[in-house]
Formats: sequence, structure tokens, C-alpha cells
Amino acid sequence: MSEADDWARAEATPSDAETTRIRRLIQRVTDDVDTLTEAERAEIQKAAQIVRQMRQNFLGMPRIRQPLPDLRVERPA
Repeated sequence: MSEADDWARAEATPSDAETTRIRRLIQRVTDDVDTLTEAERAEIQKAAQIVRQMRQNFLGMPRIRQPLPDLRVERPA
């Protein structure tokens, strides 16, 4: 099982290139946010708050469908 664990760990660990791309993306977003006006930042904060509230309400709460009615007609024997 230790071999499977090593394989899974290797597959799950991001490569250096992936980590670099994510860091660049974060830096670009941070730089772009710095250029926004206060009104634009407030809009983004409001939108993020709405998304967080929606996720809180829906995540972890599976919907259970009502069972389908049994439409088989019982025949007299």
C-alpha cells in the first residue's frame, strides 16, 4: 500500500509550473484590484458576500427527492 500512497501523493501534489502559474495569477489579480475605485471594490465585496452566503446555504445540505409514487395497480388474485 505504501506504493499506492506515494503514487497518489505524487498525482495530488501540484507541479512547480502549476504553483508558479497560480502565484502569477494571484499577483495579477492583486495588482488589478489595486487599480479599482472604492465603489468598484465595494461592488466586488458585496458580490463575494452574496456568493459566500449562497454557498453556506446550499453546501452540505443535500436535497432529497420525494419518492416516486408506486403506480402499479394491484390485481385481485
